[in-house]
Amino acid sequence: MTIDEELTVLESQLRRLKIEYEVYFSNPTKKPPTDIEWKVLSMLRKFSDGTRLSFAQRFRYNEMAQRYAIYSDLWRKKSRIREEGYRRPQDALLSVQGVRPENHEPERRAVYGVSQPAAAAAAPAPAPAMAATITVLCSDARTEQDRVVKLYRALTEAKKRAGESVSGNLDSFTSFVQKKTDQIRKQYGCPSVEYTVEMQNGQVRLKAKAKV
Repeated sequence: MTIDEELTVLESQLRRLKIEYEVYFSNPTKKPPTDIEWKVLSMLRKFSDGTRLSFAQRFRYNEMAQRYAIYSDLWRKKSRIREEGYRRPQDALLSVQGVRPENHEPERRAVYGVSQPAAAAAAPAPAPAMAATITVLCSDARTEQDRVVKLYRALTEAKKRAGESVSGNLDSFTSFVQKKTDQIRKQYGCPSVEYTVEMQNGQVRLKAKAKV
C-alpha cells in the first residue's frame, strides 16, 4: 500500500476504535477494544518520525495523532471511573453507564461558549481561573485542524479547571467552529475569525470576532 492508503486505513481504524469504545462504555458486559487500539498505536508509531511523509501527509497524520491523544485521555478517565466508581460529582459528566453516584445533581450541559447556571451552594468550589486568555485565528476549520485542536484543548482544559462540564467532542467542535467561521466571514466580509478562550465573571467563555 502507498502511504496515503495506509493513512486512510489508520483513519478508518481510528473511527472504528472510537465507535467500539462508545459501545464498550455503554455496555457493562463488553470488553475494551484492545486489538483495534493496538493496530492504531502500531500505525501511529510507524509514521511518528515523519521522515517518509510529505507536508500534506504529515499534517494529516498529526491531526489523527492529536485526535487519538484526546480520545485516549477520555477513555482512560472513563475506564478508571468504570472500575472504581464515581468519586466526585463531576465524574458523572463522563456518563459511564452502570456507574452512578448517590444523590448527585443532574448533568448540566452547555453549548460551546454559553455560560452555565450558577452552581448550587453545596457544589464544590471552582478551581482557580486560568492565568491568561488563549487566542486562535481561523479562516477554515477543515484545513486548519491544528488550530482547531489547539482551541479545543484550551477550551476543555479551561472548563475543567473551572469545574464546568465539557460537552461534545473534537469532531462536533470542528463543525461548530466551521459553521461559526463561515457565518462571521460572510456577515463581515473578513478573511478570518479570531477565537478567544477567556474567563469572565468566573465562567469560561469562547468568543468570536471578525479579524481584518
